[in-house]
Order: sequence, then C-alpha cells, then structure tokens
Amino acid sequence: MTMLSDRETTLAGELRGVNKWYGSRHVLTDVSLRVDRGEIVALIGRSGSGKSTILRVFAGLSDDHTGERTVVGPPALAFQEPRLFPWRDVRTNVVYGLNRSKRSQGEAIARAERALADVGLVDRATAWPVTLSGGQAQRVSLARALVAEPELLLLDEPFGALDALTRLSMRSLLLDLWREHGFGVLLVTHDVDEAIALADRVLVLDEGRVAYTLTIDEPRVEASARTERRRADLLDKLGVRI
Repeated sequence: MTMLSDRETTLAGELRGVNKWYGSRHVLTDVSLRVDRGEIVALIGRSGSGKSTILRVFAGLSDDHTGERTVVGPPALAFQEPRLFPWRDVRTNVVYGLNRSKRSQGEAIARAERALADVGLVDRATAWPVTLSGGQAQRVSLARALVAEPELLLLDEPFGALDALTRLSMRSLLLDLWREHGFGVLLVTHDVDEAIALADRVLVLDEGRVAYTLTIDEPRVEASARTERRRADLLDKLGVRI
C-alpha cells in the first residue's frame, strides 16, 4: 500500500494556476493557494480584487475556470449574512448543512444538536430565525457550516455585519471550534487587524493575483509592536499610508 506524505495527509484545499474570466475581464490570474488542516489563511484586498471569486472556486461554485482545484471532502461555506431559511427553525436550518450526505433523520438531528452545543445555542433549537440576534444568527450559520465536519471552512466576511463586541465574541468562538476540530480555514476579510489576529498567513490579493504573503511567526498572540509592524506592512501593500 502506498503511504501518503505529510503534505498530502494535511491538505485541506489547494488551487494551482487558476484563471477565471467574467466576460472579457480577467478576474483571477494564475492563482495558487494552499490551506492545510489546522491552518487559518486570511485573504485581504480591495473590493473587486477577486477574493470572493476565489472562495467560489474553492467551494465548487465555479465550473468555468482553468487550473487545478483540490479539496479534501465537501467544503463548508459561511457568508457575511447568515442566510438562514426564515420558514425553518434553528435546528432544521442546521440540519440543512447535511443535505449532501446520506444520514438518517435521527442521526442528522443528533449531529445538528451537537453543532448547536458547540456554538452555545442548544436552548434556541426550536426558535425561528426572526427571533435571533445578529450574533446568534451568525452562530447558527457557523453551526450549519460545521455540522458535516468539513476539512475546509470557507468564510466570506462572516463577522463584517456584527457590532464590535459581538465580532470579538465570534472570533473567539471560531478559534475555539478550530482548535477543537482541526479544520483548515480560508477567511476573506477587509479587516487587516482581524486577519493578523486570526491567521497563520495573510495573503494580499491585487487585481486577481496573490501579490504578497505575510507569514505570522507567532499567530494568535496578544498585540505587540510586531503586530503594529505587520499591520502597517499589510496596509502599505493595500496602498494605505498611515
């Protein structure tokens, strides 16, 4: 039997030499990007730089790009807006995250309740989405994404619509779940501070190309002078002078 290398066994998802066009517009140019299990990669860039398009390719929502896409198992995707079904209760919204897997109803409900326990919302299982706060709705969205136990979690500005305190709480929850389950994360964000606070690597996308990569040698530590230097470095690559 052929043994897999460490590189192969830790892979969550990878793009190699990906190009994509919208009509005559070349939106992704030779993009190569790898995310391993247990790794958080943040993707930042100006509006229209192609960040969400990269997530769509990773998620399998694009079938007209060129290049190679490798994802271990079905990826999970969560957006800035929770996108919950208003006619379904919280538990049933989470069960929807298993729609691509063959589970009995009993097993699906049990897994949904475990996912809700992970995000601290077991007591709201039968609530309707309209009764939830913004933070609670985003927790349900995260539970729905994680209920199928993905290898790769794709996050598109997941905390951007939340108030500052709820955003900090959601960041902490994401890190707790990531440490517990060990999935890989690709996080699209406009927030440079959020990228530095959460990621092992930060990639700057510029006009559809990965223009710069910052590796955080001590990820997820308290703010320091080095954190400020990283922030200034990334803002400079985005064309922001401070």
